[in-house]
Amino acid sequence: DIQQESTFFSEEEVLTSIKLFQREFQGEHKGHGPPLDLKAELESLERDLSFLMKFTGIQITSHSKKTLEKTANRTVQKHKVSGNCWSLPFCLEFQLLEMKSKENVSAAVTDLSIVIESGQYSELSKFVTSAEEHGNLLLFFRSLLSYAEWCEHRRCTFLHFKAKYPNIVTLPEGQQGDHLILRNPQLPGFELMMVWKMH
Repeated sequence: DIQQESTFFSEEEVLTSIKLFQREFQGEHKGHGPPLDLKAELESLERDLSFLMKFTGIQITSHSKKTLEKTANRTVQKHKVSGNCWSLPFCLEFQLLEMKSKENVSAAVTDLSIVIESGQYSELSKFVTSAEEHGNLLLFFRSLLSYAEWCEHRRCTFLHFKAKYPNIVTLPEGQQGDHLILRNPQLPGFELMMVWKMH
């Protein structure tokens, strides 16, 4: 029981599996038709999954869980979660400690490790360190979502100016960068740098 391990898959893999299951199930029950309850439940789950990803902007691409210790009143599981929040990839590992007593069940996150491509998103390093120290997953996802939304606003704004004024606007760090430069070809030697940082 301690060696129990489970893995969750991306939306694409889940949808592919659902469609494969539907084809196999329909093949086994030709003439009888699939039970309406099962088909309706699968369709409902597909809609719910799609809604949650659109609503939160968070797409979990993989999740694995391994039980490290299990007793009558204590369970320790190791989790690894990877995904994207808008265009921002993330990976985190943590242990979940569940303690059971007669009155209640409590859970605590320990050993939280967060990996985000810090070179491209250097503004996140301070936040990531703080989230790891406090082990607060809710705060991590809320802050990541807010940061990713503002990154998307910044990216769209910069691309808008680049498309509207291609001879004047340059994006030295690409569309995910934190600044753009304005240079008028008729006034060489002068440039204006606009920086958009998030703290």
